[in-house]
Amino acid sequence: MSLAYGIQLPVQAQSALFAESWEADAGPADLVALARAVDAAGFAYLAACEHVGVPRRLAPAMSTVWYDPVATLAHLAAVTERVRLLSHVAVVGLRHPLLTAKQYATLDHLSGGRLVLGVGAGHVREEFEVLGADFERRGAVLDETIDALRAALGPEEFPEHHGKFHDFAGLGQRPRPAQPEVPVWVGGSSPAAVRRAALKGDGWLPQGDPRNRLPAQIARLRRLRAEAGAEGPFTVGAITEPVYVGRAGWEVGRGTLTGAPREIAESLRAYRAMGVDQIQVRLRSRSRAELVEQVGLFGAEVAPLLG
Repeated sequence: MSLAYGIQLPVQAQSALFAESWEADAGPADLVALARAVDAAGFAYLAACEHVGVPRRLAPAMSTVWYDPVATLAHLAAVTERVRLLSHVAVVGLRHPLLTAKQYATLDHLSGGRLVLGVGAGHVREEFEVLGADFERRGAVLDETIDALRAALGPEEFPEHHGKFHDFAGLGQRPRPAQPEVPVWVGGSSPAAVRRAALKGDGWLPQGDPRNRLPAQIARLRRLRAEAGAEGPFTVGAITEPVYVGRAGWEVGRGTLTGAPREIAESLRAYRAMGVDQIQVRLRSRSRAELVEQVGLFGAEVAPLLG
């Protein structure tokens, strides 16, 4: 099976850790152009992430530019045709699961069944506190919220869930998702997150694991799933090193995979060899035009060599 490839869109999140300088002046038109390019280039998904509010203490590093994932993905669903729409990740413990289900079920319905719901525990205490959510028990809340969301995003018009943190029944929600079952990918690389992905998820979205850490993480995922008797498809993800297709005439940064398409593909195929099913690539660029070009080059010249 070929190695699938996806992308976390720029512009919609502008942390100093990964944003390019041109993104500061970018906006909706740039997102639309990039989404269309990603769709045309055969990417498996485009992703948007979530922060409700960034405290002043973290703003210099994280910035305060974080587009809402539901609104962003819905906007981009309307200008694309086939690419899947991934929340990477939604901090679903910040709100009641019926509210989350209403938003994401509508997105799946409007997009014709293209949603992949990526979820994570979150890490910014102030976000939880201002919204009245439980920061200290966010892991336990997320574990139950995944169960509640599976019920609320399932086929039943009147979903039902009875748990420690959430209890609901007899409340109908339509439209239902277009998919019979919305895939839930769990984000995070802590031991608790990996266990949550193995036991409750349909896939795993690592958070910054370098290549040399992935084999041990994947082995643990498989062991936990085997011990639990978990069956069915499971998608193992990885975030690659930054990528630039071709020989750049500028400094693309230490650790960036760059060069001829065959050289980049040869390096990326190592992820498949260690058990990864999909890779998320970050393409270096100095402008929207250059990024659109890089997306096209990756899809046309690197992707065919990833099988």
